[in-house]
Amino acid sequence: MTGHSRAFTELLQRAADPDRLRWEPLRPGVAFHALYGQPGQGPAAALLRYDPGASVPEHRHIDYEHILILEGSQRDANGLYPAGTLLVSPPGSRHAVTSEGGCLVLAIWSGPLDFGTNDN
Repeated sequence: MTGHSRAFTELLQRAADPDRLRWEPLRPGVAFHALYGQPGQGPAAALLRYDPGASVPEHRHIDYEHILILEGSQRDANGLYPAGTLLVSPPGSRHAVTSEGGCLVLAIWSGPLDFGTNDN
């Protein structure tokens, strides 16, 4: 097994039992488990856990963001995205995200996010 395959297997094992992970607050109702880097501040990857009704305010992507919905669903102005959806937000795109019923996602960022304030 290669290092990349092992890393993906370990990620799936972590995501399968999210209650055993160390979660840190990101936004009210949204917590993260860092895989590398710091969410929103540069190249990074994390599992994000949204409580029911939680949201992330509108932000602009400086570089690419990839979101894989693992459980539940999330919504932005373009639609509702159920588990299994892979979202790719290109540089310069904007959106706000909410999850009515809560969700667990894998987020991978190539660069920082711009919330229009110093509050990343």
